[in-house]
Amino acid sequence: MQYTYNYEEDEYMTQEEEWDRDLLLDPAWEKQQRKTFTAWCNSHLRKAGTQIENIEEDFRNGLKLMLLLEVISGERLPKPDRGKMRFHKIANVNKALDYIASKGVKLVSIGAEEIVDGNVKMTLGMIWTIILRFAIQDISVEETSAKEGLLLWCQRKTAPYRNVNIQNFHLSWKDGLGLCALIHRHRPDLIDYSKLNKDDPIGNINLAMEIAEKHLDIPKMLDAEDVVNTARPDERTIMTYVSCYYHAFADSIQSFFLVVFPLPLFYLTPEKTMQAMQKKLEDFRDYRRKHKPPKVQEKCQLEINFNTLQTKLRISNRPAFMPSEGKMVSDIAGAWQRLEQAEKGYEEWLLNEIRRLERLEHLAEKFRQKASTHEQWAYGKEQILLQKDYESASLTEVRAMLRKHEAFESDLAAHQDRVEQIAAIAQELNELDYHDAASVNDRCQKICDQWDSLGTLTQKRREALERTEKLLETIDQLHLEFAKRAAPFNNWMEGAMEDLQDMFIVHSIEEIQSLISAHDQFKATLPEADGERQAILSIQNEVEKVIQSYNMRISATNPYSTVTVDEIRSKWEKVKQLVPQRDQSLQEELARQHANERLRRQFAAQANVIGPWIQTKMEEIARSSIEMTGPLEDQMNQLKQYEHNIINYKHNIDKLEGDHQLIQEALVFDNKHTNYTMEHIRVGWELLLTTIARTINEVETQILTRDAKGITQEQMNDFRASFNHFDRRKNGLMDHDDFRACLISMGYDLGEAEFARIMSLVDPNGQGTVTFQSFIDFMTRETADTDTAEQVIASFRILASDKPYILADELRRELPPEQAQYCIKRMPPYTGPGSVPGALDYTSFSSALYGESDL
Repeated sequence: MQYTYNYEEDEYMTQEEEWDRDLLLDPAWEKQQRKTFTAWCNSHLRKAGTQIENIEEDFRNGLKLMLLLEVISGERLPKPDRGKMRFHKIANVNKALDYIASKGVKLVSIGAEEIVDGNVKMTLGMIWTIILRFAIQDISVEETSAKEGLLLWCQRKTAPYRNVNIQNFHLSWKDGLGLCALIHRHRPDLIDYSKLNKDDPIGNINLAMEIAEKHLDIPKMLDAEDVVNTARPDERTIMTYVSCYYHAFADSIQSFFLVVFPLPLFYLTPEKTMQAMQKKLEDFRDYRRKHKPPKVQEKCQLEINFNTLQTKLRISNRPAFMPSEGKMVSDIAGAWQRLEQAEKGYEEWLLNEIRRLERLEHLAEKFRQKASTHEQWAYGKEQILLQKDYESASLTEVRAMLRKHEAFESDLAAHQDRVEQIAAIAQELNELDYHDAASVNDRCQKICDQWDSLGTLTQKRREALERTEKLLETIDQLHLEFAKRAAPFNNWMEGAMEDLQDMFIVHSIEEIQSLISAHDQFKATLPEADGERQAILSIQNEVEKVIQSYNMRISATNPYSTVTVDEIRSKWEKVKQLVPQRDQSLQEELARQHANERLRRQFAAQANVIGPWIQTKMEEIARSSIEMTGPLEDQMNQLKQYEHNIINYKHNIDKLEGDHQLIQEALVFDNKHTNYTMEHIRVGWELLLTTIARTINEVETQILTRDAKGITQEQMNDFRASFNHFDRRKNGLMDHDDFRACLISMGYDLGEAEFARIMSLVDPNGQGTVTFQSFIDFMTRETADTDTAEQVIASFRILASDKPYILADELRRELPPEQAQYCIKRMPPYTGPGSVPGALDYTSFSSALYGESDL
């Protein structure tokens, strides 16, 4: 968004001379305007308890710019955006520019982006626009306004003074006499104009600015040297500063109240305390109640007398009475109007000053609260930092003190902001001329001194703790090194003694040879172990040497290890004794293992033949139970032949039992030459006999079931095919998931409750599996129990008294409530012959129900 700034009625906004445009590039122009505009802004911002330091930086986020406009206009602007992003800043500046535009100002080439980017030229141009609108535009003197009105006011006020000739807002002010004349005209008690020297322009300007700052509450906005040494002072700078004199004097209480009150009574002199300003407010209200009303009567009487006089003169044909210049009735009326305007201005000034002092009191209270909080926190901290408790502490305790000290340092750093805030508030109170600044400064200085002391003591304590820690670490490092090396060496010796005395049990030549090889390797490590033993003992000797050298009063006991030097020496001697004893035991065991090897080979030769034979027969029986087809009687005959062949193989099992007896007597319990043990052979043989018997029994049972239930051979084959298909493991059993999948494939619509009911029938013992026989029993039972759609329709026809439809009341009367409600909800309306309202079609319902489930 781009704005232009110029007033349609005020042509002075346009540069009148080419020289003015060239000046825009002069650094002196920027310097003068920067200082003056900054001071002018701060003269208003201080009423809100803040200020700016850098005019192009401090207005970039738009917050203080909006606050400035609120202060000088007395109006509320839209709520600012509090974010820190660029678009937040642009939004705030745009709100300020929109407000300026709403006051009739047209801005040219000034955009929010330039202000946010810190463009000095644009920022100064914007502030000048604000000054024109709120400080100069409303100036009106004898039908002239703004710049011309301000110039005319200056000319009127300085006309009687020698060496003063105000013709413009640049060269006419270089000698400083114009400023001094304005002050003397309104406050002759503040300056002795007769003693001023035209040849001392810098002294004149500085004198005027000092008096204006001290007595008129007009801040210094100029550098006397810049005004005097510049060929042509900046017009905007001079206009801004002079306009402050106008607002301090012109149409002010000084010009008109002096008619009624003594000279110093209503000067716009700020007071230091709220009570003093409230006293001024009471005086002003007393003036309005007591002193002004009589003057109102005098003014009215004066007008009556004047009119009476003029009437009598006219009747007497005498010339009309003409009062001297400035004493006409119209002059008195105008002065009285300006007096009332000044009263309003004075009252506003009083209220603003009271608000400013309230701000000061708020800052002072904020200072006291923060100072009290900090003092409470800092209480006793110096005494803690001066303690020397580390001198008698252990390394662990010193490290704990360091951690605690680090925490204190963090806490100290966290309070840095509060101390800075306290100092900043104290500085602001001083800048705002707080009446009790001395006590604030004294308290702030004590806090700052104590803060410096805490910082010094904190550093000294850290250095002392670190020195102590380093000394104790020297001893601790030796203890730690001893513990790190002594513990594993001690464990090695204990392990070595345990291994050398171990009652080993081996079952092969390879195992005993491995033990002999490991023992030889162990003996090869003994020289290295002896070197480690000597190194560990030297570490303890070093500890004792350090303690003696530094005359330290600490225990030589190692806090990291329970292993002592004497313990290491005694265990080492024990290891050296056990080594030859172990050699003898290993050689005796080697001879025994050679005898056992011969027995293993003899047993393995037979077991490697019998084991595969049993496995083959098991697989043939399992395969036959799955793959056999045809009549059950033929399957029975085939299984009987298998059983006969198995029984004839029994003599081979008996021979293997004899060889196994010899191995057990030799206490041989493993055999690497075969994967078969005698127990495996026995179990396999018994399982083979059991399997063939169970398979024969299953076929016999199937024959009985078939004959009793009237199941055809084709049905039996279907049952077998379904069972085999869902028997994923091919072990003659289906688990729960297999059985559920089988039922679903056959059209069953199963809920959890229904499936649990079926499982209780086929797996009553809860083993988690379903046998083929249980499957056949379930399928035959379910087949026998299944209703047909015709049977269901016949049942409904009986309930409906042979009608082709049934009513809801009949269902509720004849069926349980749940079943009746189920039927009413799902039966479609009957639309056939003889239909009545509410008739339900039980025939369609039964057919659909039969189609949904076979249950």
